[in-house]
Amino acid sequence: MSLTGSNNTTRSNAGSGKRLWLTLGLPPVIFLVAIVLASVYFGAVAGAAGTAVTSTTISEQVTQATPILLLGVQLALLLLLWRTLRAEGVSLPDMGWRVARGQQLWREVGLGAVIGVGTAVLYFTVLSPLMEMAQRTLGDYVPAGELFPALSGSILPFFLANVLLAPFVEENLYRGYGLRGLYGRFQPPLAIFISCIFFGLLHWTGGFWYVLLTGFVAGGIFAGLVAKRGNIIAAFAAHLALNLVEFLYVWLWLSA
Repeated sequence: MSLTGSNNTTRSNAGSGKRLWLTLGLPPVIFLVAIVLASVYFGAVAGAAGTAVTSTTISEQVTQATPILLLGVQLALLLLLWRTLRAEGVSLPDMGWRVARGQQLWREVGLGAVIGVGTAVLYFTVLSPLMEMAQRTLGDYVPAGELFPALSGSILPFFLANVLLAPFVEENLYRGYGLRGLYGRFQPPLAIFISCIFFGLLHWTGGFWYVLLTGFVAGGIFAGLVAKRGNIIAAFAAHLALNLVEFLYVWLWLSA
């Protein structure tokens, strides 16, 4: 089963164009608002304590709070997803949470898990070093090597946000609802390309090169799985496996 095989269902579930673009565009804005609120909070706390308030100290505190901010953002995205699906009258099975005739659940999960682990290995061995090289040679608004220290501020919120919530929330938003809504308006290659852009923008705090990496490598793989398999299960399993390996890597990095 392929994504093109469900074109009529997709078009009927595409819903309001305004809501589609709003749902895809709000997540990075929500992240920005969370960072601004955290900055205001840390500044107010420092001011109340009578300590010097500088942009550097506030930035350091926000960086340390990154896992907690991630958790808050994922919960906000979960609420956005729920409100969107309720307004559209779309259910999880409508978005691909079911296997087609001839498919088996364990095979879809296994396929996704293998691809997710393979993507994680590729990321840590090849793509991440290339990204840091690009940051150092071509520049970025996030310094090279800053990503993992930011994620390691608090390991439990990072696990809850990145492993338990992110695969489910983001796959439903960007591949379940978003991609299928875009496919109801554009040809599949363009729909996948647009979904990758929005998925990459969600990760803007990691820097320009990280946006490209998450958007067009990870996002492209996940969207390709949805298009090829005709369900969201394999993409979810790949996303979960990738994020779980990333969590274990950060955990081991902290323990080293």
